[in-house]
Amino acid sequence: MLQYKIIPVTPFEQNCTLFWCDETMQAAVIDPGGDVTRIIQAIEENQLSLQKVLITHAHIDHAGATQAIVNHFSVPIEGPHEEDQFWIDQIPEQVLRFGFTEAEVFTPDRWLKQGDTVHFGNIELEVYFCPGHTPGHVVFFHRESKLAQVGDVLFCGSIGRTDFPRGDQATLFKSIKENLFPLGDDVRFIPGHGPMGTFGQERKTNPYVGEASY
Repeated sequence: MLQYKIIPVTPFEQNCTLFWCDETMQAAVIDPGGDVTRIIQAIEENQLSLQKVLITHAHIDHAGATQAIVNHFSVPIEGPHEEDQFWIDQIPEQVLRFGFTEAEVFTPDRWLKQGDTVHFGNIELEVYFCPGHTPGHVVFFHRESKLAQVGDVLFCGSIGRTDFPRGDQATLFKSIKENLFPLGDDVRFIPGHGPMGTFGQERKTNPYVGEASY
């Protein structure tokens, strides 16, 4: 069975998330944006064996501590989609722009695309390609638990920003309506920032992509 823990990191309170298999205690960390010590402490406190780092997209608050985690645990990086390579390349500029003190460029061991799966322990996560906030954004979905980690695609009552380079609002709308909402109203989601929600609630009430927006 999938277990999870949300670890808010960086001044942006980004929802870095630990997913693990409670049978094997093997784990993956999604979007380690910063506060490396806090992430390592959470892994150790739960007596987990970290198997990989998963990245939804390469904005610094989601990916800034990726290489530091890899250096500590010697694990591979999976994600995002290769269209986010240019954001990885710009991590040094993002450090300067947002005042981060520690963040390194990294090289994914595996780019992810629509229809891929990722595994750790007895857990399988489905990968959905959801561009719009960034061109290479992916979402991770555990079908058995009806739980998704959606990064900055969707929030409770809002959507991801599209005013960054290569963001596109129409593309983001399409990603949400065609890739996320069909997964089911009862699917809970962990956004990149803020509280958890359900796709059903957002489909009904979200002012950007809900029924009232059609």
